[in-house]
Amino acid sequence: MSDQMADGAATDPPVCYRCVVSGRVQGVYFRAATREQALRLGVTGHVRNLPDGRVEVTACGAPEAVGALCDWLRSGPPMARVSGVACDRLVYQARSVFTVG
Repeated sequence: MSDQMADGAATDPPVCYRCVVSGRVQGVYFRAATREQALRLGVTGHVRNLPDGRVEVTACGAPEAVGALCDWLRSGPPMARVSGVACDRLVYQARSVFTVG
């Protein structure tokens, strides 16, 4: 048995989180950069601008990968100025892609 299998990391069930990102996060390539990060990490879900200037991200996949994306949201792309990230766990929903809305 591999070390990864022994510690349970490879068998942890997938998770979904909804995160709302505040700050200067619209008009700074935030959605496209979030999608790039999600694809790199193997995370599915979506990202969209909210009418109040925040960005909403739904991220689903392996807990470690979703956690890495949530951590990345705290800084975002170079032009962004993130002032806050609030994440809530959702009931897992299987998704096949990561979309930009």
